[in-house]
Amino acid sequence: MLNTVAFLVTNNPLAKSKADKNLRIEFLDTDLLGVLIYVRGLIHKGHHLLTHPLSGSIKPNESPYKSILISEEHLKTDPRSVEIIEEAIQTTRKFPQKDIPEIYLNDLQTIDFSFISEHIKEHQPQIYNTEQKPASLLAECTSGGCGAKIGPGELSSLLGKLPQLHNEHLMVGFDASDDAAVYIQGDGRAVISTVDFFSPMVDDPYIFGQIAAANALSDIYAMGGTPVLALNLVCFPEKLSKLILADILTGGADKITEAGAVLGGGHSIYDKETKYGLAVTGFADKDSIIRNNTPEAGHSLILTKPLGVGIILAAERASAAAPAAVQKAVDSMRRLNRYAAEKMRGYKISACTDVTGFGLFCHLLEMCGDTVSAEIQRSELPYFPEAAAYAEDYMLTAAGQRNRNHFAGNGMVDKLPFALQELVFDPQTSGGLLICVDPDQAPGLLEDIQRDDPAARMIGKIIPKQDKTIIIKE
Repeated sequence: MLNTVAFLVTNNPLAKSKADKNLRIEFLDTDLLGVLIYVRGLIHKGHHLLTHPLSGSIKPNESPYKSILISEEHLKTDPRSVEIIEEAIQTTRKFPQKDIPEIYLNDLQTIDFSFISEHIKEHQPQIYNTEQKPASLLAECTSGGCGAKIGPGELSSLLGKLPQLHNEHLMVGFDASDDAAVYIQGDGRAVISTVDFFSPMVDDPYIFGQIAAANALSDIYAMGGTPVLALNLVCFPEKLSKLILADILTGGADKITEAGAVLGGGHSIYDKETKYGLAVTGFADKDSIIRNNTPEAGHSLILTKPLGVGIILAAERASAAAPAAVQKAVDSMRRLNRYAAEKMRGYKISACTDVTGFGLFCHLLEMCGDTVSAEIQRSELPYFPEAAAYAEDYMLTAAGQRNRNHFAGNGMVDKLPFALQELVFDPQTSGGLLICVDPDQAPGLLEDIQRDDPAARMIGKIIPKQDKTIIIKE
């Protein structure tokens, strides 16, 4: 009685040359996709196994076996490759005892790794080429992240033409340009509803899923609520590997879990470009709802994340960004605004919004409206130094220029150096919270936030209405 796993060196059916060979791991009675998802989950927890060229296949109908192919390259770079896949198979199912043809030589519990090595030496497998390697997420995307948003001027003119139906329970609707809709139930509890999705801004599907989910959840935090339920929204090219989609969904699910919410399902369609996001529902007490357009004169402004992720990603797409800069941007984008939002509780907050595709100054313009102005301290604006350097080299975004055009005439941005001008208009994907807080309480709130988000800064204050909406101070 032999068990259900075998290790064979065989021709790669997907390779262009019949001479190309790989190590094939075959097994029974296990969900193939489950095994692959588990393995790729280990990658993102610190393992470097098969970050892209991991492939699985199901044999023809007459055979019950499924298989995973590994290239010689990966066996050299990570000798634990087979061990990790073994762990994935063990975790994914309980193994039945079956009569297996003698070619399936090894019991799973007593794998002889030298046997595998000898077969590799004997057959001299080549690094395979490449239908198994997923295509670049960015290769076919014309824009990505919150930089793909329709410009604020275009959007407001479109929404202004929609019929507005009165409902006494709808506290916040699309007429307010707020971060989410708010519906008041009969018991006075507020239901917060938002939706956000976009195309990729990074090539790693798991990280893209994390960022998209963090961005969608952020609207609930900006309104003073707690997310409780999320639904996936997926557009995906039929020609791409479903393993890519599995990674995207895993990244999103991990962030939903971190937020303390639950994933309840979703909807998916085939499309020419990959897009992913969430519809999110949250709750808050009616009196705890925070609007984005109710700032009080004299209140201080706190920004919780540095600016510049859009410019860094533009530089990355031009192969001009330093890896350290890209990592900083990624870490910022996938960080939940939950932690800063939780610190707001107990403080007198008059307004809050999350800074995303419209950039800092256009979101601040929405906050001020026609009633107040904002005074911004140039020296206190937080940003990534690398982003400023890339802006100086004219690595800019189309969305940033749309934001600049929409803002025209509302502030003397020419007082800022060119790079800083670009940073205040730069579309932020999963950007920080812009919080308007009582000036006496602002230092305490900033100190609380900086314990977990050290880049947070007090960037200015709300002032009575001036000729210009945004005033820049040295």
